[in-house]
Amino acid sequence: MTRLLVVEDDPDLALALRVLLARRGYEVSVAADGREGLRLLFAERPALMLLDLLLPGLDGWEVLDRTRDMSDLPVLVLSGLGDVDDRVRALRSGADDYLVKPFAHAELLARVEALLRRSGPRQWAGEPAGDDLLLVPERRAALWHGTEIRLSDIEYRLLQVLVRNRGRVVTTEQLLERVWDDTTALGRDRVKFAVLRLRRKLRAAGGPSAHDPLEAVRGLGYRYESAPARTTGASDRGANA
Repeated sequence: MTRLLVVEDDPDLALALRVLLARRGYEVSVAADGREGLRLLFAERPALMLLDLLLPGLDGWEVLDRTRDMSDLPVLVLSGLGDVDDRVRALRSGADDYLVKPFAHAELLARVEALLRRSGPRQWAGEPAGDDLLLVPERRAALWHGTEIRLSDIEYRLLQVLVRNRGRVVTTEQLLERVWDDTTALGRDRVKFAVLRLRRKLRAAGGPSAHDPLEAVRGLGYRYESAPARTTGASDRGANA
């Protein structure tokens, strides 16, 4: 059963969310403040977190920052802060989606389902992302074939989104929205050049013989592809004969 974490200090709303999500077949944990939310996050490692921003003690902004230092799990912010500046700040801080209170239950469920559908296996600090890649969220860096690569915030988020969707094409428009928070599709070249910079850094760290995991899909976008499994060929058999 898919586990979700709700971090919400309004007891009535927290109960309503628990009931709504449980009826949809999710296993739900609830935290009433930021510190308890972080404790449950690291103890239970849910598939998705629904996060209020105005929490007592440790607020939702800090919870979001600390979450992104440890994991790339999807985060849906549920907040009464409806200003554009608040939404942009949350998305740039690592939230995957933002829903302003009050909201319709059907829309909440649709957004949860969409986030779970498009997210790949969750990455936690210290766990490999596959192949020879290890994301290091607390330093906004990556280890590629054992060599650390320092990344800009944009490069890290770009690599994170592609890795999360490993094996699937992420369109240029989706990358603009998720990495740059740009829904106009007017900055397509910025995606191309960011991928080129990221590819150069991976090539410099892995060497010319390393697999290039960033695949451009003409007319669509980009895909992170794991290295193909190595098969034993004739030359190997001859060498071992």
